[in-house]
Amino acid sequence: MKKIASTLLLLVMISCAGNAQDSSKEKKTYKVEKSETEWKKLLSPMQFAVLREAGTERAFSSDFNNNHKKGTYVCAACKTELYKSIHKYDSGSGWPSFDRAIKGNVELDVDYKLGYARTELKCNTCGSHLGHSFDDGPQKTTGKRHCINGVALEFIPAK
Repeated sequence: MKKIASTLLLLVMISCAGNAQDSSKEKKTYKVEKSETEWKKLLSPMQFAVLREAGTERAFSSDFNNNHKKGTYVCAACKTELYKSIHKYDSGSGWPSFDRAIKGNVELDVDYKLGYARTELKCNTCGSHLGHSFDDGPQKTTGKRHCINGVALEFIPAK
């Protein structure tokens, strides 16, 4: 009797797991949507690889690492304001780093590309991949490090 109950329980668990996997996440729609061809015309090959294919630029390759000017960083794909220069800091990671984004303009998603969960950062207007968020940022502010690919950004100097 215990063997039959155990088998039934196992079948129910497998059935539930299978059903949970069938209900896949709906694809989010964004305010700015373009075809792959349109994005390729608009972006450089490196920008396309990072923004649209979730690639990563080489560490210490962005001029924005040493940019200390006042202004705003915008999405290179759709020009949405993402980060203020006052929230930028030198994390030593090799990528431009910020302790916070402009509220509502950066989407947090989960990325399993390396085999474990990471917090992926995307432009909330066009869905472009920006980088990842980590919990090793400045403890005096948010404790967050938004590690952003420089090619995903453009800089607008303050007037």
